[in-house]
Amino acid sequence: NNNNNNNNKEEKVDSQSQMQPLVVKLDNNTDETVPNNNTQDATTTNDVQNSIKKEANLSFLERAAVQFGPRDNPEFFLVAVKFSFCFFGLQASYLTWGYMQELIMTTKFTPTEGAPGGIFPAAAFCVFANRFLAVIVAMIVVKRKHGSVFGNNRAPLWAFTPCAISNTTSSWCQYASLNYVSFPLQTIFKSSKIIPVMLMGKVLQNTSYPLVQYFEAFLITVGVAIFSLSSKEPKLDDGEDASSTASLGIILMLMYIFSDSFTSQWQSRIYNRYGKQNIDPYQMMLGVNSNAIIITTLGLVVTGDFLKVYEFLLVNPKAFVYNIITAITSATGQLFIYYTIKEFGPIPFTIIMTVRQIFSFCISSIVFQHHIGARALLGATMVFGVLFYQIYRKYNAKREQRN
Repeated sequence: NNNNNNNNKEEKVDSQSQMQPLVVKLDNNTDETVPNNNTQDATTTNDVQNSIKKEANLSFLERAAVQFGPRDNPEFFLVAVKFSFCFFGLQASYLTWGYMQELIMTTKFTPTEGAPGGIFPAAAFCVFANRFLAVIVAMIVVKRKHGSVFGNNRAPLWAFTPCAISNTTSSWCQYASLNYVSFPLQTIFKSSKIIPVMLMGKVLQNTSYPLVQYFEAFLITVGVAIFSLSSKEPKLDDGEDASSTASLGIILMLMYIFSDSFTSQWQSRIYNRYGKQNIDPYQMMLGVNSNAIIITTLGLVVTGDFLKVYEFLLVNPKAFVYNIITAITSATGQLFIYYTIKEFGPIPFTIIMTVRQIFSFCISSIVFQHHIGARALLGATMVFGVLFYQIYRKYNAKREQRN
């Protein structure tokens, strides 16, 4: 019995020693801890837990790439999936947005007392609808990222007012001009935005530009002029003069590009003043659209267009559906813009949007049967050629900086 008791005690001691790290006594009276198998198991468990946490933080696209992508080169597959997501997301959003925009402003709906011609009575309402949904989306994203809608924004709300006014003006001119010029002409004209951007940069921020950019701006201007003079399709009502109608459309487009150029330069000024680290794109989106909602609401009430639009939408519910689709694609487009620039930078984004302009040009010409002559096509080719050359030049400059 004594022998059995001694054996049991030795087994308990052995089992306890296995549960604890092994301590070896060294000659210099220091202790060195040698981990046993249990310690290695704990390390393995921690690695598994860390990998699980890392997987939980992956986005939907990253999980899809890990699950369905090739094992030998998952990084390339992930980049390809993300770029495809950005490309098709931007194309779907803005091609639909452009198509619905032209559909709203050119369709002959059922006439009402406020709109006897059957044309949508207020471009300002289209801007209001777009900004209304954009504010809701921005609030959700900012609340999720920062824990507060307005509390963590370093820039005060009034700082966004100037660019909100110019942004609202540019959007209104973009819609209203479709009553006087074709969508392809509008698309080509918007490509000449580089000229007022350079002017606004010089005035607001004293920015200097290389000679090659002035030459590119000159070529774009020539291309736009060729296209404009070769593809005049003024939209006439009874008793209207063709030249005055086309001139009004050109004036609205000039107002659009100058207002839009002011918007981007003022936003850059906000980033420089308050710090890019303190304002992210979604807070910018929230600040600009919050001001724009106030501006468009006041405009609709003061001009009396709100009642006209309300009456018009009751008679023409299809126009209301068109506005909803336009608002949704405008909001998703803004989100895709921020995501694309964040993941790939401005140059790939510019390529995608230039391709989108070409697609919009072609779709509008086919669906709405706009006649594009040989000289107009030459002007369009010149404009898009310069745009792609700009992208190529910026890419080379960035590559040289890295080297």
